[in-house]
Amino acid sequence: MRWNLRSDQVDEAWFNVIPHLTEPLQPPLHPGTRQPVGPEDLAPLFPVALIGQEVTAEPYVDIPGEVLDVLRLWRPTPLVRARRLEERLGTPARIYYKDESVSPAGSHKPNTAVPQAFYNKKEGVRRLTTETGAGQWGSALAFASALFGLECKVYMVRASYGQKPYRRVMMETWGAEVVPSPVDQPEHPGSLGLAISDAVRDAATSEESHYSLGSVLNHVLLHQTVIGQEARRQLELAGERLPDLVVGCCGGGSNFGGIALPFVPDPGVRLLAVEPTACATLTAGAFDYDFGDTAGMTPLLPMYTLGHDFIPPSIHAGGLRYHGDAPIICNLVKAGRIEASAYPQSKVFEAAVEFARAQGTIAAPETAHAIRAVIDEALAAKETGEERVILFSYSGHGLLDLGAYDDYLHGRLDADGAPTGG
Repeated sequence: MRWNLRSDQVDEAWFNVIPHLTEPLQPPLHPGTRQPVGPEDLAPLFPVALIGQEVTAEPYVDIPGEVLDVLRLWRPTPLVRARRLEERLGTPARIYYKDESVSPAGSHKPNTAVPQAFYNKKEGVRRLTTETGAGQWGSALAFASALFGLECKVYMVRASYGQKPYRRVMMETWGAEVVPSPVDQPEHPGSLGLAISDAVRDAATSEESHYSLGSVLNHVLLHQTVIGQEARRQLELAGERLPDLVVGCCGGGSNFGGIALPFVPDPGVRLLAVEPTACATLTAGAFDYDFGDTAGMTPLLPMYTLGHDFIPPSIHAGGLRYHGDAPIICNLVKAGRIEASAYPQSKVFEAAVEFARAQGTIAAPETAHAIRAVIDEALAAKETGEERVILFSYSGHGLLDLGAYDDYLHGRLDADGAPTGG
């Protein structure tokens, strides 16, 4: 069963969680002076509108009409009840998922790529640079850049550049230039921190370029709240007042924030962020100020971090291989409002295959982390006999990740590292 909203029912404002935080966000710090960053420090990288969204305390932020026109190409996305999975598990839990895989890029990432491209075009920027892990963000920004007539250069984590060649093809089809990162260490597997350094360095040394980030920052999470806002209304159509539990995979925090932040004001709703044990920032990191990139070029952010020089194993969930997390997510974890758990990739793919054999769709490795937690929570409900309502974000499809499934199905997948080569 699925619940759809009409294209004229797309939300016209983004939900801002900042007024609902019990503890105020600590400010980002300048990498040189270690003083709070001001708008003038961010102006070389971001347009004025996004800088304003980064610090606004307004409860809602209007979505420009030009952005809505593009979002309506695929939004609102469906809410689907996973009845076959429920039956397979024998659980009394009712499982719903928000299907973000229906976007042109196949994931939730265009929700922020489109407004970022729009605001940069409006300010006269000609070219955008960015990083990408698994390629979901890079393909989304390439798509958005094509629609607004911008050049786009993507620095792709080298491990994913080799694992996911068709993500590169998607980006190039939309006109982007894609290079493996780090650019100066051809034998290095790369990391999101290193790719961010490459992209920021490029933008900072070009007067006609800006940098675009697919996760972590406040304005990115703001744009993604269309997911959770739509889900609230669709659950009402399904006869559910509120979910008992909201689940999402979490790397930098954009997907999880999109589904979960609109439910922060509802105290009875549990919020669960799921990450890989290979890069377990929320469950194993320290809360501290740290750079957003490896080279130390970005502002220092208050977050749970494994250290900006941390290089994670080359697991297939490239979008979750980031050393830190969004300050908003970390603030809520620190306050106890968000829970976090971590899984090895072998258990994650086990869950993804079970989901595919029940529901039919093949999830991205990142999305599979959420599926793993959902299955475990549904089995826990089976043990206790609770009729809990579980909502999760199906953040992207895995049709360009079949190499990862091939490794899993044929015993070549290490629990928490690269394929074993068996």
